[in-house]
Amino acid sequence: MKDLKNKVDEIAKSLEQIKQTSGFDKMLKRTAELDAKAKEPGFWEDKVLAGNVMKEVGKLKEQINKLEKVKQLLEDAEAAYELGMEYELKEKVEEAEVKIRELTLSTYLSGPYDAKNAIISIHAGQGGTEAMDWTAMLFRMYNRYCESKGWGVAVLHESLGEEGGIKSATLEINGTYAYGFLKNEAGVHRLVRISPFSPTKQRHTSFAALEVLPEIEAKDIEMKTEELRIDTFRSSGPGGQNVNKRETAIRITHLPTGIVVAVQSERSQQQNREKAMQLLASKVHALQLKKEEAELSKTKKITKSAEWGSQIRSYVFHPYQIVKDHRTNYETSQIEKVMDGNLEEFIEAELKHS
Repeated sequence: MKDLKNKVDEIAKSLEQIKQTSGFDKMLKRTAELDAKAKEPGFWEDKVLAGNVMKEVGKLKEQINKLEKVKQLLEDAEAAYELGMEYELKEKVEEAEVKIRELTLSTYLSGPYDAKNAIISIHAGQGGTEAMDWTAMLFRMYNRYCESKGWGVAVLHESLGEEGGIKSATLEINGTYAYGFLKNEAGVHRLVRISPFSPTKQRHTSFAALEVLPEIEAKDIEMKTEELRIDTFRSSGPGGQNVNKRETAIRITHLPTGIVVAVQSERSQQQNREKAMQLLASKVHALQLKKEEAELSKTKKITKSAEWGSQIRSYVFHPYQIVKDHRTNYETSQIEKVMDGNLEEFIEAELKHS
């Protein structure tokens, strides 16, 4: 039990360090100020301002609750130690270790967009059904990872293959630091396996590309109405009785850039339009940043590896089992766990590496 008690002390020290670096006292003060503001007469008259305030309060309270949760676990662990309850002590220590690890990783997320929600787009590479099946596997993997983090996942658009699998899919991930944790997953993911679609059981290599964007509000990006072409079509995804009966799905083309987005996740055309505008804003914003970085590299001789199109990770099922990240060289033979959404080690290694 002494070893477990030492772990409790180590976690307590880490918690105090995180509180200091994250400005815990300032978070408490800011939350109290915003709560008081929300109680002022006429607060809800300006719905946009009120919405922004409540969104900030929500994120602050989420961070505070995470820190308080670790504190409570440590207090429970101390009580279990005093009472000689080894099983309970071990249980609390293991849970606290998971929580403190996540909080420690969040200290690496200081980018301007890291705290935002994320938008993930997965696209099958060449290879027909093989590639589309691989895209479906990645779709499930990232869904499971996000669920393990307690994040909300909404499928904005999904294009299915004729014989199975997924041609492309776009997911909206709602959670504090969702973009920060997922941003380095962008790139090409490679699969090597014995093809389940080959009668001769040959080894096959498939590729899928992942795009990860921070969720940007449509109002924050200047887009003129005359620069948008908006089309409606019948949804083929979830949405209840309206599906395939009414043209509730929305496709928006941004004429100056040629960017096209489509959303079919909501029941009404208006809701899909709002989601599509937000998705378009995120893509236009990403393109603007890319152009700025290109100009910066010209003037300051800065070279950056390609964010889209670079092969970042291989998943090998045959002749041996291994998942290897080509940027950090982190690897594991536990491929089934990875495909079930256990990505923490890969994401941690990349955050520390970048």
